[in-house]
Amino acid sequence: MMKKVAVIGAGISGLTVAQLLKDRYQVVVYEKDTQPGGLIKCKRVEGNLFHTCGGHVFNSKYTHVLDWFWDQFDQKRDFVKADRNSSVILPDNQHVPYPIENHVYMLADDIVKGVVNDIVAMTKQEDNEISNFEEFLVRRFGKALYDIYFEPYNKKIWRRSLCDVPISWLEGKLPMPTVEEIIYNNFKQVKEKKFVHSSFWYEKENGSQFIADSLAEGLDVRYSADIDELTYENGKWQVGYDGEEYGIVVFCGNIKSLPHTIKGVSLGRFCSQIEGLESHGTTSVFCKIDKNPYSWLYLPSEEYEAHRIICTGNFSPTNNANENVMTGTVEFTDAISDADIKKNLAKMPLHPQYVCHQYNPYTYPIQDAHTREMISDLKRELLSHNFFFTGRFADWEYYNMDVAMDAAMKTCSNII
Repeated sequence: MMKKVAVIGAGISGLTVAQLLKDRYQVVVYEKDTQPGGLIKCKRVEGNLFHTCGGHVFNSKYTHVLDWFWDQFDQKRDFVKADRNSSVILPDNQHVPYPIENHVYMLADDIVKGVVNDIVAMTKQEDNEISNFEEFLVRRFGKALYDIYFEPYNKKIWRRSLCDVPISWLEGKLPMPTVEEIIYNNFKQVKEKKFVHSSFWYEKENGSQFIADSLAEGLDVRYSADIDELTYENGKWQVGYDGEEYGIVVFCGNIKSLPHTIKGVSLGRFCSQIEGLESHGTTSVFCKIDKNPYSWLYLPSEEYEAHRIICTGNFSPTNNANENVMTGTVEFTDAISDADIKKNLAKMPLHPQYVCHQYNPYTYPIQDAHTREMISDLKRELLSHNFFFTGRFADWEYYNMDVAMDAAMKTCSNII
């Protein structure tokens, strides 16, 4: 008889785990919502597709993730490939292509002079260890670009001094040009193609919900199953929702729930550390917007609170109800009132017209210098009880979809 595995959560991490284990184990997935997807869920509103948290697209620098993904899907039939066309909108409404450091020549003369001075200084600076996000940005891009873009944009997201943001979350998130590349790219007006999502695949129908629905097919997924107890006794885990017993649990939910959910295994010192973990949510505001050529717009201006517009209506024509409509998502950090949403929209580019919104209380995990060590220690502690965990808010890592898949694969390699 096959060993039984309970997977908690049917987001991209849980679905990847379940697909990887289903041929070797009897796998049951428990999902508190009525549909799969977690942070990649989408829904139709007035015939338009609303990504309820961000705007998820797919690509990866990991060959094994690409290989596995395309084993699950028909690339030609189900996906379109697009080049990223993103722009930074500065406070004077100037549109500067992303990444901004490749397009310094488009900026005002005083800023260009500041960047030139920064570059000269950067060629002379010693290669000392960098300890925080602000230091990284200033040393990598210079003070002039930091002041007009990197600081105001990132402060909107993180809501704190960038000195207090560790650089550990950066891996794979930003282009990392050398000084020589910045100079060359400006002289030759080169478009950046090295970072992972400079091009991406996107679903022809139903956005990232298509990925979740497809991966859930053929799995035993039990919906509306909010797991409030996981009890370890006599070498088995009992799931409080239905009382079933399992030899292995893979938890893909929010780690903050574990001290209250796990019974029969003491988490000891980890409880206070988990309780102290910080994060931000987002309010995703679905809007009709002006037609435009963009995929993402980054908004450092302090005139409004939103930090970006994701032009999801450009990702696939089926995302819009008809050819006369263009839609997108305006993203705010944390909760924002209905009245403040509408005040902000009135000031913003692309003339966004409110359709609906959704607040997601957990979107951006915030690490400190000790977070990764604590997570690793907890994984080792629970390993002896056949309890594993993976996912953005299980690992407390700012995973993109492909990195979540990679982390799920690593977790499964420890099980199989």
